[in-house]
Amino acid sequence: MKIENLTTTGIAVLSTVAAALLAGCATPPAPPAAIAVPADVPVALQPAAGQEPFLQVHATGVQVYECSSKAEAPGGWAWVFKAPQATLADAAGKVIGHHFAGPSWTLDDGATIVGQVSASAPAQEKGSIPWLLLAVKSRQGQGALSGTTSVQRLDTGGGVAPAAPCAAANAHAVERVGYVATYVFWRMKAASRG
Repeated sequence: MKIENLTTTGIAVLSTVAAALLAGCATPPAPPAAIAVPADVPVALQPAAGQEPFLQVHATGVQVYECSSKAEAPGGWAWVFKAPQATLADAAGKVIGHHFAGPSWTLDDGATIVGQVSASAPAQEKGSIPWLLLAVKSRQGQGALSGTTSVQRLDTGGGVAPAAPCAAANAHAVERVGYVATYVFWRMKAASRG
């Protein structure tokens, strides 16, 4: 068939065939990697039904404490937790975000969430901060975290209050205690998001 003899219908048919051929050659997007949540997570730290894990990151940083007077015991002093400061890395070790006061998590794609503790369980490693389940109470920006409903803090190492004395002599002293943790981010399942 000569090009000059193509009709509008012929062009439409050729366009449809070409689109179908191209679609057949395209590589379908890879499904997201499955998130392997540890099997030993206590029941109290399991998110509500209808949620699924979609992102897991490794945190490395510090838990910040300040030596403060106890409001409930005048003249008493204790290390008071102030905030976390950590980087968040993906499975390949690439830093993709940060964890800070709130508690808040932000990824380099622009989304930030703030959580609130729903449940706590002792860490499996002695001398480590507890494992947590947090509900998301606010979110900002668009990105991977924008649909997050729950966050688990698991596999913690370190981060407990300093062993150093806390008294009037070192009032308002700040200590940064190293810690590591795994954070698992959960969202509503696709059928539930419907």
